[in-house]
Amino acid sequence: MITSRTMPNDITPELRAELAPTGRLRVGLNLSNFLLINGKTPAGEPDGVAPDMAREIARRLGVPVELRSYAAPGDVVAAVAEWDIGLIGADPLRASEIAFSPAYVEIESTYLVPAGSPIQSVAEVDRPGIRIAVSAKSAYDMYLRRTLKHAQLVHAEGIEASYQLFLKEKLDALAGLKPRLIADQAKQPGSRILDGKFTAVQQAIGTPIARKAGAAWLREFVEEAKRGAVAQLIARHKVVGLSVAPPA
Repeated sequence: MITSRTMPNDITPELRAELAPTGRLRVGLNLSNFLLINGKTPAGEPDGVAPDMAREIARRLGVPVELRSYAAPGDVVAAVAEWDIGLIGADPLRASEIAFSPAYVEIESTYLVPAGSPIQSVAEVDRPGIRIAVSAKSAYDMYLRRTLKHAQLVHAEGIEASYQLFLKEKLDALAGLKPRLIADQAKQPGSRILDGKFTAVQQAIGTPIARKAGAAWLREFVEEAKRGAVAQLIARHKVVGLSVAPPA
């Protein structure tokens, strides 16, 4: 349970009906985010920072929680009609359907390059002829689609698949979350993680865009949670690579 004396708790029947119209809080979770979902409960449900945030929201609403798991962030977005809140990376390309809270955590994204690569910096990756393996529809993929001017993205379905594509096709770089790239680097002698980052993926809580009162309440919830509760959850689940997002 998240403990705070000042968490928003002004739950009206109207707010409860908007955020949990079926009488249960249906929660969309991205199982590929190994930092936010890093285990299972004794009952076999997903466990970690994101599920605990969702459970606390359901507790405050006074309704049961129903965790709905999806293999990738794009699957969560595609299933927006199936859930009441979704815990995924906030991105402007998703904002036409989903109202996002401020970020509650951030995860650095950078590149892994193979042994012998002449690339020395993040800025050098965006050049003509450079091919980058990336997990399709991840938050960092969405960012790179908007910002790269010269390099080519080569997509795979999922994080592990993007790593295997990077190896099989001998691509120039692998884009990913830094904690995962550290693990990949350990398996490839001579490979390097480039210093710095091209973005910090901001993990937020979304709700269908028509739920304006619910979205406002979630914004307040997240801002208060960042004043201590999120750090407690990161410590409880022993997650390395997550940072509490700054105040909005």
